Amino acid sequence: MKTPAIATAALAALAVSLSACAPQPRNPNASAPAVINDVNPDKPAEGYVPNAAPAAGPPLPAGSVFEPAGSVEASEILTEDLEGSLRPDDKEPEQRVPPILKRGRIIVGVDQSHNLLSYRDAASGELRGFEVDLAHEIARDIFGDPGKVDFRYIESSDREAALASGAVDIVIRTMTITSARQRQVEFSIPYLTTQTRMLVSKGSEITSVSETAGKTICAADGSTAIDRIRIEAPDADILSTRSWGDCLMALQLHEVDAVVTDDTLLSGMVDQDPYTQIVGESMATETYGVGVRKPDREYDSSGLVRQVNSTLERIRRDGTWARMYNEWFAAYLPSPSLPPIVYREED
Repeated sequence: MKTPAIATAALAALAVSLSACAPQPRNPNASAPAVINDVNPDKPAEGYVPNAAPAAGPPLPAGSVFEPAGSVEASEILTEDLEGSLRPDDKEPEQRVPPILKRGRIIVGVDQSHNLLSYRDAASGELRGFEVDLAHEIARDIFGDPGKVDFRYIESSDREAALASGAVDIVIRTMTITSARQRQVEFSIPYLTTQTRMLVSKGSEITSVSETAGKTICAADGSTAIDRIRIEAPDADILSTRSWGDCLMALQLHEVDAVVTDDTLLSGMVDQDPYTQIVGESMATETYGVGVRKPDREYDSSGLVRQVNSTLERIRRDGTWARMYNEWFAAYLPSPSLPPIVYREED
């Protein structure tokens, strides 16, 4: 039988051992890991801070990058005075998109984790959401069958490359129409108008972007939200992740203090986690467009742009767009007024 002194010492040693194994709370003053690079772990990513003290607690989402406040200059986001799209003509799909019609399906780049927009339903296993419904409407007008869609899952940062390589015919994935993107991608007329806002946990002291100095804000890599944070919250650190789902997880694990993006995406996060809320005034108004490959010598995409725009005109006119919006967003957002249709002058 152990003596009381020996037993006490043994218990103390056990307590120390257990405490060393237990998860430690996040130190808000510690620098987060500067880079997690799955592709090349030996190569520091942009924003890497030498000798940064890693924060205690759960690891950051794979592929995420920590950007200290003020370390990267913001790029201007130009969403005004944009070039108009291509006006629909009086041709039929057989004349506009013969290769797609011959293939028997249209290949659409989407996300599978944007709740309410484009996500995999856990119960049915089906892809659902506003953007998924839009893809089916485009297929309906080409084939007479809304089911003739081949969905491909792409990351935000891969949208332009997927179009340029021909991996997809179109991208319907929360793609904001900007002047910079119009140099790389042909866009349809807008299909959604959004307001850039902020998501926080209920009980958070943050009520506006002006209260984020010294905090960490999350946004997905390749999104306009990254530069919006640099502009509107210059004293906040940024965690850029592969997906918006990773941002929500980082918020739930208290690895970030807020998420900044469009209110349509934030609505899907609130739908998933009722302990979160959208706060603050709108930082910007943006519009989503269907992305199409730029026409070149090898590929004339103008017919496809006109085909997509004919569908977008049709669903505005016959009430389909309003029905889709109300089904997915009416519980969280006021019904927006779509911007006027602008087509560019053509010879």
